[in-house]
Amino acid sequence: MSISKQYLKTKPLCKVTFTLPAHRLAQIEHAALLGEFNDWDPIALPMKKTKSGDFTATVNLEKNKEYQFRYLVNGGTWLNDEAADSYQPSPVSYDHNSVVRL
Repeated sequence: MSISKQYLKTKPLCKVTFTLPAHRLAQIEHAALLGEFNDWDPIALPMKKTKSGDFTATVNLEKNKEYQFRYLVNGGTWLNDEAADSYQPSPVSYDHNSVVRL
């Protein structure tokens, strides 16, 4: 798993690319990126499968903020990102959410 950050020079935004690697999760049929930035909507940000089999999603997020997020795989499995900047307890379950800081 990885998170790539590209800060935009002309806007107070950061282009963030989230990646689920194919070699780590061979049984993924579909994945979605859910978080505070899309109201945890499971259909708002589906991840695209690349030729290598990785799943990626890119979103522009406001700088100087932090956002909780998780991946939803195959409609029922929740995953955190090992490359997250930190983790915070979820307000709706006993799990933790990944956090990206910009």
